[in-house]
Amino acid sequence: MKNLAGLMKQASQMQSKMEQMQSELEKLTIEGSSGAGLVTVALSGKGDMRSIKIDPKLADPDEMEMLQDLIVAACADARVKLDKKASEEMQKVTGGLNLPPGMKLPF
Repeated sequence: MKNLAGLMKQASQMQSKMEQMQSELEKLTIEGSSGAGLVTVALSGKGDMRSIKIDPKLADPDEMEMLQDLIVAACADARVKLDKKASEEMQKVTGGLNLPPGMKLPF
């Protein structure tokens, strides 16, 4: 029973650390870009778009399709960076414990 109590204590500490990490991630702003910086998107740590910057030379009506594609690509770039940062922070909290894919703590 002593081992179970210790395990429960560790799980509780890990959950507390993960909640703190999630709170810190929510405060982050991650930028992604595309088109060699012609479009830049900033996402919050939750993945919500905070801002978008578009180079004025892309405002040509004939280039609208390319502009739309660049916006999507910049969002994808920011999302990849956000996921990587969240994963790195999770590794710090779990001490390298590999959780099954899709498993998020706290439960």
